[in-house]
Amino acid sequence: MSLADYLQYDFVRNAIIVGVLIALCSSLLGVTLVLKRYSFIGDGLSHVAFGAMAVATVMKLSNNNLLVFPVTLVTAVLLLKAGQKAKIKGDAAIAMLSVGSLAIGYLLMNVFSASANVSGDVCSTLFGSTSILTLSVKDVVYCAVISVVVIAVFVVFYNRIFAVTFDENFARATGVHANLYNLLIAVIIAVIVVLGMNLVGSMLISAFIIFPALTSMRLVQNFRGVIICSVIISVVCAIIGMLIAIMCGTPVGATIVVTDIVAFLLVYAVGAVAKIG
Repeated sequence: MSLADYLQYDFVRNAIIVGVLIALCSSLLGVTLVLKRYSFIGDGLSHVAFGAMAVATVMKLSNNNLLVFPVTLVTAVLLLKAGQKAKIKGDAAIAMLSVGSLAIGYLLMNVFSASANVSGDVCSTLFGSTSILTLSVKDVVYCAVISVVVIAVFVVFYNRIFAVTFDENFARATGVHANLYNLLIAVIIAVIVVLGMNLVGSMLISAFIIFPALTSMRLVQNFRGVIICSVIISVVCAIIGMLIAIMCGTPVGATIVVTDIVAFLLVYAVGAVAKIG
């Protein structure tokens, strides 16, 4: 089948729409995470979301997000607070939560799961599920609404996020409530992690957020330009990755992340050659 033939199916179009929306949202915060050295927060939250999803599965909730969303949001706040405490450094708190959540989640899914394919369930949750290809119109609308809210919040508070990202102490001196905007960033990250889990899985969501930002930083020097470039790279890689996955039957999440990695390596190689020249 040709690409045009695949695009005739509603499930393919729905998957691409959702993939583009998630890629767009994730790329907005990726730059801020890298510059603030918060890159591992996305990774820690994704593992916590996996643990929460395992609990929701054991509880047989009709909608896992009823538990996953609040747990991930609360964890984002706790990680932010932990990072500000001298007794528990942010990286240590993230490591503790990551390992603990993975262990608890996997244990619960093995002990209490009624599924005959526990390994398959765990693998799809960690590395992305094929459910992205079975989305309903309701799922697409839900993702679109959440994405619009995330984008609107980022645009409205862009100047404050910019100030807190580059010089938090100076931002405080000028009257910006840095703690409030750090909290806002953490909450948005939590939302993006939960949205992205069905697309790339909990183990790959951090790479999905970070790689477009790292790539764009090698192409553009100013903050606004880096964000715009990151959005373009993230969306293009998501579309290419999803189309390759659909046409070749490869895992959706892994294919998108590998596409992001290839884009980064290409930009890195071109930059290295340009310096030599």
